Amino acid sequence: MGFAGPADSAAIEAEGPWDDRDLPRTTWGILGRTAARVPNRPAVSFQLLSDPKASAETLTWAQLQDRVAQAANLFRSLGVGEGDVVAYLLPNCTEVVTTYLGGQVAGIVNPINPLLDAEQIAGILRETNAKVLVTLRAFPKSEVAQKAAAAVALAPNIQTVLEVDLLRYLTGVKRLIVPLIRPKNPVRHQAQVLDFHKEMSRQPKALQFQDGGRDRVAAYFHTGGTTGLPKLAQHRYRGLIYNGWVANKLLFTENDTMICPLPMFHVFAAVVCMGASIASGAHIVLPTPQGYRGEGVFDNFWKLIERYRVTFLITVPTAISALMQRPVNADISSLQLAFCGSAPLPVELYRRFEAAAGVTICEGYGLTEATCLVSINPPQGEKKIGSIGVPFPYTRVRIIDPHTQMDCETDVVGEICVASPGVWGGHTYTETDKNGALFYPDEEGTPTWLRTGDLGRRDPDGYVWITGRAKDIIIRGGHNIDPAEIEEALCGHPAVAIAGAIGQPDAHAGEVPCAYVELIQGAAVTEAELLEHARAHVRERAAIPKHVEILPELPKTAVGKIFKPDLRKRAIQRVYNEALAGADVAAEVAEVVEDRRLGLVAQVRRTGTVADEEVVRALGAYTRPWAWAEERRAAAE
Repeated sequence: MGFAGPADSAAIEAEGPWDDRDLPRTTWGILGRTAARVPNRPAVSFQLLSDPKASAETLTWAQLQDRVAQAANLFRSLGVGEGDVVAYLLPNCTEVVTTYLGGQVAGIVNPINPLLDAEQIAGILRETNAKVLVTLRAFPKSEVAQKAAAAVALAPNIQTVLEVDLLRYLTGVKRLIVPLIRPKNPVRHQAQVLDFHKEMSRQPKALQFQDGGRDRVAAYFHTGGTTGLPKLAQHRYRGLIYNGWVANKLLFTENDTMICPLPMFHVFAAVVCMGASIASGAHIVLPTPQGYRGEGVFDNFWKLIERYRVTFLITVPTAISALMQRPVNADISSLQLAFCGSAPLPVELYRRFEAAAGVTICEGYGLTEATCLVSINPPQGEKKIGSIGVPFPYTRVRIIDPHTQMDCETDVVGEICVASPGVWGGHTYTETDKNGALFYPDEEGTPTWLRTGDLGRRDPDGYVWITGRAKDIIIRGGHNIDPAEIEEALCGHPAVAIAGAIGQPDAHAGEVPCAYVELIQGAAVTEAELLEHARAHVRERAAIPKHVEILPELPKTAVGKIFKPDLRKRAIQRVYNEALAGADVAAEVAEVVEDRRLGLVAQVRRTGTVADEEVVRALGAYTRPWAWAEERRAAAE
């Protein structure tokens, strides 16, 4: 069925409670049902190169089920039981799909971001006590194998490393050259190293152990990870199956093809997209190991849609921004819908994409701690651009005042809190002490309502709007950056007394890091020198600030904590004024104010003759709203 809004959710829920639905309780059960129903339909396609004519590997649902059985059998043969962990450090490829699913069937799968450094990867491996790591064999232009080896040397619990060789995807001269230029891996560690495909080939294509058929923890996903040890969220089968069921019920069938150039270490690709695929039978396409980051992907993207007759585009705002810088140079008439998540989408970018591609974007909202899906702008209903839509069936959203813990009235901002089949009250993180403050209790005192850390409001039609974040995490194009890493690096400079890092508005990535510093009395240093210091000491490239500014004193609360809302206002005013000046618009931001409904709003005043359209042209690519300062004064009077 389609999904047009709250009435459809109510109708679905009226069919009966979630737990009474006739659904398998495990990943193997869902995969088996789909493989039996559409065995010869394409399940997953992967191509190493972005050329739309490049060779690609496609598995049918029957073939994928066989590969998953082999992977699960292999993991069990290596000592992995239901409570043991199979970690993977892989780019996108067919093997990442079989590892993700096979790891869940055999035990608990733990996807890890290859962009983390070796020490952080090792910390995750130790925290999960993983027995097996699946990763790449050394390959040109990739450091994954080297990072993996260094991490395993620091994680003595890893008993076996299974290496995937991307050479098998190459043809012609490239297949002959790669072995000659393959980088060496000098790091030694204690684990045995085996070839993934050789070991898989020894395994039967039928499951050699009894699938438990019951709910249990099936995956660990780490959150953040730019500094220190990331938190690990526990995902049960229950939440994973809920995500797939929602997509199958409301969006996808076996006749659909989705292109998903997002990394399979992220919940958007793994839980949402892969879950939707195995529940519905929809074909999922993974273009290049690096997805959107892959060489030539954006240049060839529309042709890839034509090649696979894609019906659903899975994307994020930064990718939409990049696509809008390229002409639509292929037949994309098969495309029906684009699903966008991970970060707020600027209104102007939404409109430009809709005009260029001829399809609607549905913005969605989810988070790792909720086993992802929460809400969507309904595909068949009214789409309120800028909102995150309405909750999915069996998902409840409350806007709670953090001070009173009572529900906020319509259009009043509070903290967005969620309860759903994917929320595991009191058990979200592997570390018990991190769960206490993460939930609000229900009427019986049970920890039920997951605190998302996002601030928002619900309008009279039931649509939810995000207005800010209670947490300080910087979200750059959907990638979480902990400001603490930037602050620690800057505070390591001998001239710096204190530093505060925030996200400043960015037309492409939504926001990028910037930092403000207060110097030690009598110290002297330039902002350029501090920026160079940050480049040298911030470990993750994405976290390096784009702007560093010295202030006489950072704004602080009564207890001495840096008051970051003031820093955000300062950054918005600076960035928006630069954008207005760059577009030759006779206007400037007089101040940035906190609006009860919209969050931080830039108040723009005219410095000459200027029309609304000119300001829209200059500021339309940014997510934070603006308003005429004159209109605000008139309303106040």
